[in-house]
Amino acid sequence: QVKLVDSGGGLVQAGASLRLSCVLSGGIFRDYEMGWFRQTPPGKERKFVARISWSGGATAYADSVKGRFIISRDNAKNTAYLQMNNLKPEDTALYFCSTLRGVWGQGTQVTVSS
Repeated sequence: QVKLVDSGGGLVQAGASLRLSCVLSGGIFRDYEMGWFRQTPPGKERKFVARISWSGGATAYADSVKGRFIISRDNAKNTAYLQMNNLKPEDTALYFCSTLRGVWGQGTQVTVSS
């Protein structure tokens, strides 16, 4: 069965950068579009952050992160990434990767202090 493991979160100051990673196992990675979502506070609806096509040739972003976040993927490594630059306190959330077909990672916490 397909499984996702996301990682890379942490506590940083405003203006810093982080890169999240998401590794897929149990499936063919290039078969999936991939996305990142975030949730705050716990239990609230997960909100779309970014998505990337199977080839990496097409991406989309939430308005709140455009120009600061970059989604990418390495199909040889079964890994999707979210490069987050110029982080703001309002980016604080639990971040999840997803296959956009119902499979989710366990979440990685990003906390940005002012």
